[in-house]
Amino acid sequence: MNKKTKIAGLVGNPVDHSWSHVMHNAAFDALNINAAYLKFKVDKLEEFIDYFRSLNIMGFSVTIPHKMEAMKYLDKIDNKAKKIGAVNTIVARNNKLIGCNTDCDGAVKALKSKTSLNRKNAVILGAGGSARALAYGLSENGANVTILNRTAEKAKSIAEDFECGYGPLKDLKNIKYDILINTTPVGMHPNADISPIPKNLINKGSVVFDIVFNPYKTKLLEFAEKNGCATIHGIEMLINGNALQFELWTGKNAPVQLMRKKVMDCMKNAGNKN
Repeated sequence: MNKKTKIAGLVGNPVDHSWSHVMHNAAFDALNINAAYLKFKVDKLEEFIDYFRSLNIMGFSVTIPHKMEAMKYLDKIDNKAKKIGAVNTIVARNNKLIGCNTDCDGAVKALKSKTSLNRKNAVILGAGGSARALAYGLSENGANVTILNRTAEKAKSIAEDFECGYGPLKDLKNIKYDILINTTPVGMHPNADISPIPKNLINKGSVVFDIVFNPYKTKLLEFAEKNGCATIHGIEMLINGNALQFELWTGKNAPVQLMRKKVMDCMKNAGNKN
């Protein structure tokens, strides 16, 4: 790093579990871009953004719990992020901070690798920024979406925006679904031994997608495999979304295969891949 090094990084709390730095720094090195991707554990988001505005930044990834709050402190929100109502990417361009959302396209691409979406019944667990991105992406692709959350009122606000169903988590036992998506942090490292729902509520033969990427195979996905379901690991959404972030920040095509190899190798070496 030197005075000309541009800064990118992950903004959230927690951030220790993330593998994004592995992918982005490998991509910067491969394309000879003088930039570094760091992790920033942030509680006071407005103060953080105000401070970094004046520095040599490329942009940021935004994670829990800041995906909706971040919108208040940016100069512009692109159309997709505006419709979703959440940002997971901040791009520094012409002295302005622009909010974008790569969660949606990253998740939809991961889902389409295993199933069609049109006319499928999909249940989303959780009601945060990622749930908003999934609800938007699924609805745009013709799926029938239901949002379930411990606090039904939070699910209702998303349902009203995207004209879909909603309810408390306990309603899952009465719903027949083709696709189940967990957008909550339940099951994330270091609390990897828990699942947002019990095994008996996972419909046999459905597609189960957990956006938690650390551990690689969550307890929910473990249960889903035992129930004969097709599973999608959260790392797929992360890789897809990070590649799109890289392209927004640099204007260059992301070396996706390299990014995938680097993060999978690191997870395997950390004993996280099974």
